[in-house]
Amino acid sequence: MLDIQHISKSYGSFKALDDISLHVNRGAIFGLLGPNGAGKSTLIRIINRISMPDSGSVFFDGHPMTDDDVRMVGYLPEERGLYKKMRVGEQAIYLARLKGLSYHEAAERLREWFSRFDITDWWNRPVEQLSKGMQQKLQFIVTVLHRPPLLIFDEPFSGFDPVNAALLKDEILSLRDEGATVIFSTHNMASVEELCDDIALINASHVVLQGSLDEVRRLHPGRSLNDIFIRTVRDAHPSSASANEVQ
Repeated sequence: MLDIQHISKSYGSFKALDDISLHVNRGAIFGLLGPNGAGKSTLIRIINRISMPDSGSVFFDGHPMTDDDVRMVGYLPEERGLYKKMRVGEQAIYLARLKGLSYHEAAERLREWFSRFDITDWWNRPVEQLSKGMQQKLQFIVTVLHRPPLLIFDEPFSGFDPVNAALLKDEILSLRDEGATVIFSTHNMASVEELCDDIALINASHVVLQGSLDEVRRLHPGRSLNDIFIRTVRDAHPSSASANEVQ
């Protein structure tokens, strides 16, 4: 589904990404992991064509990615953003139509998702009255509503209680089972173990570990995933990581 080949990106003298290459398998859940400041968000922005690399290429479904391909991506950024004064249903339809859905199609799909997430009663209320968790539910819904083949979630479980985090995990697995390819970035190693088929660990602008979750476990027998990541980061750049950065 996605091939990232030799991507580099600098901001002035700061090297955000240095010769990054990754392969994301179709129909898999891919964990993009690493400590804060490692370059994950920069790579996600490049995949979404929000910014462009200094060198290297991104291939989507076998061809060089174009602006038109962005319509085939659902992106939930870490920094959420909703219009606080708009009503919930009105805003959801507005965002859905930006993704190419008609009003009728958007409303029909939204009613189904609102029922599934138990937020139907909030359709006509202002967004500012929603809790953080409910706002995240809304933004998750509008991210997946147009049924894109590639979904990118940046810290999707932030702000959720355990019950709603479990609900979201089930929905992500269902989307994968329906054929979607999923990339998600998180510091929650339990979520990685529950969801991911493949992973890549980025640290200090480089990929320092990648492969299937089973392969990573076989290479590091007897260690927890969190311990593997902490040790890998420290071995690659001993002064750059602490346990708190990876957890």
